[in-house]
Amino acid sequence: MNQQLKTLLLKLESFGVDNDAAIAERPKRMLNITPDTGEFLSILIKATKAKNILEIGTSNGYSTLWLADAALANDGHITTIEYTDYKAELALSNFIEAGLDGCITLIKNDAGLELAKFQNNQFDFIFLDSERSEYLGWLSELKRTLKVGGLLVVDNAVSHLTEMLPLMNVLKVDSDFSTNLIPIGNGEFLAYKEK
Repeated sequence: MNQQLKTLLLKLESFGVDNDAAIAERPKRMLNITPDTGEFLSILIKATKAKNILEIGTSNGYSTLWLADAALANDGHITTIEYTDYKAELALSNFIEAGLDGCITLIKNDAGLELAKFQNNQFDFIFLDSERSEYLGWLSELKRTLKVGGLLVVDNAVSHLTEMLPLMNVLKVDSDFSTNLIPIGNGEFLAYKEK
């Protein structure tokens, strides 16, 4: 990771913390991942050699920049979906500032509508950090678009365990997946697609 990106990530981390402490309205909160989660995702992407990566829940692009920097090591590309115009505009500005806009496609729309447009087995890696109440409804499309050998990573699996349990319980008993809960940051639930 170059120094320019490190500096920008530190700036965005500080902005997210300050913004979220001052604002109660969810649509205007950044709700960014923790820095150690960013490092964890980066290592996962590099180790799995993921090239086609989907992120649902861009926010201001903090997590996307971690994903994109790691994807570059694999000649990869990130597709990220954000519903809120305000956050999408912030994210695009941050992608340009980081010089990573060339390897990121930002889609401003409802993730459920966009998931239906993707091809079968399109993604090597999916990072889910969005509206937790929608996850079960999206699950069949997430499974369809994730390649065999691909990895689904879901944020907030410890911090919002009650909301996450329905999805986690379904995936734990799905014979197509191996799962694990990693207590890093807000908790990352990993589901590896075996078949």
